[in-house]
Amino acid sequence: MPKLSPYEKIFRSVQVVPKPISDVFEFFCNEKNLETLTPPWLHFKVLSKTTPTIETGTRIDYRLRIRGVPVQWQSEILEWEPGKKFVDHQTKGPYAKWHHTHLFYERGQKTEMIDEVIYKMPFGVMGLLFAGPFVARDIQKIFSYRRNKVEEIFGRE
Repeated sequence: MPKLSPYEKIFRSVQVVPKPISDVFEFFCNEKNLETLTPPWLHFKVLSKTTPTIETGTRIDYRLRIRGVPVQWQSEILEWEPGKKFVDHQTKGPYAKWHHTHLFYERGQKTEMIDEVIYKMPFGVMGLLFAGPFVARDIQKIFSYRRNKVEEIFGRE
């Protein structure tokens, strides 16, 4: 696990689906599928991306609502290893830091997916104290929704 600053938090999720890694990774390679995996209450919409296909350096612009507040978000793909891993990092958005690592492991005919998000609230200790608990709950709810959608699409192990 990476060393975190006192203001950084980490969220980790592990999920196994009964499909081969090629099917699962291909689904996650399409940024439009983020709209499917994101809860409707966030009103998430992909606006644009800078390359025809996702690769290292691709920037993706989104629009969403966090607790009703409209937010513009941009992510850059920092690492891209097809069939294994990709890492996106917020370059514009509501967090002081949002670094999301997506890992994919072949487990026979199944795929294990690991999401690790390191995030940091804006406004230092004040942001952490006042918004941190709400954000932690929201992230948990978002990934719970995502887990259920992934099971709907790929099945339950």
